[in-house]
Amino acid sequence: MNDLQKASMWKRMSAWLFDLILFATVVTLVAIPISVIFKYNEKVEVVEKVEAEYREEMIKDGLNPDITEQELNSLSKEEREKYTAVDQRRAKDDRLGIGYAMITNIIITMIFVSIFVAYLVLEFFVPLFLKNGQTLGKKIFGIGVVHTNLVKFGSKPLFIRSMIGKCAIETMVPVFLVMMILFGSLGLIGAVVLLLLLVLQIYAVASTRTNSAIHDLVADAAVVDLSSQMIFESHEQLMEYKNRVHKEAADKAEYR
Repeated sequence: MNDLQKASMWKRMSAWLFDLILFATVVTLVAIPISVIFKYNEKVEVVEKVEAEYREEMIKDGLNPDITEQELNSLSKEEREKYTAVDQRRAKDDRLGIGYAMITNIIITMIFVSIFVAYLVLEFFVPLFLKNGQTLGKKIFGIGVVHTNLVKFGSKPLFIRSMIGKCAIETMVPVFLVMMILFGSLGLIGAVVLLLLLVLQIYAVASTRTNSAIHDLVADAAVVDLSSQMIFESHEQLMEYKNRVHKEAADKAEYR
């Protein structure tokens, strides 16, 4: 019976590093026009100009715009109130509130759209064209993707593996959690979920027979060495092969 010839880890890692470089390139190329379309630089300049106005105002009033929290706490009540008054005016300034909100939304849009497009192109359309679930990195190192029963990988499982497993679960969710942690919305809960995802990924790769990551498990996939791997075009061909092998084994047993 034909066995699954899983790809060596060094080939998988080499292919992954090559694909990672391409991925970062595509993300950058997609992010640049998005920033231009939404006028990111212009909005940053507007916010910086308003912040500069507040700095100049503080300097004129004899206040230090770069004061640290420790230095602020050492001041008298009257002096602290002057800084508090400036902070309150800044907080109510719609130019800053709207400006920072727009900048944040543009950054989020750039990140998620760029990641989605990069995965769609490099991890779905390219493997669809190259066949056998091969990215450019996998093509170079002679490895590919098949179902764990050795049946050829089709477009539907490829979409599940690349867009749901890799893009959504392994990338979008962690990126979202990191952003929420940075924005102060999740804190410890977000960090715990991130850690659990990392532990689950390590456990999956270390404990499965095929060293499969989460994206492989959700698509019932395995990364194999194409130079020695037999791949069946369909389940019917697989069954025919199994029946033929079974019959040959039975004939040999009867002959003996």
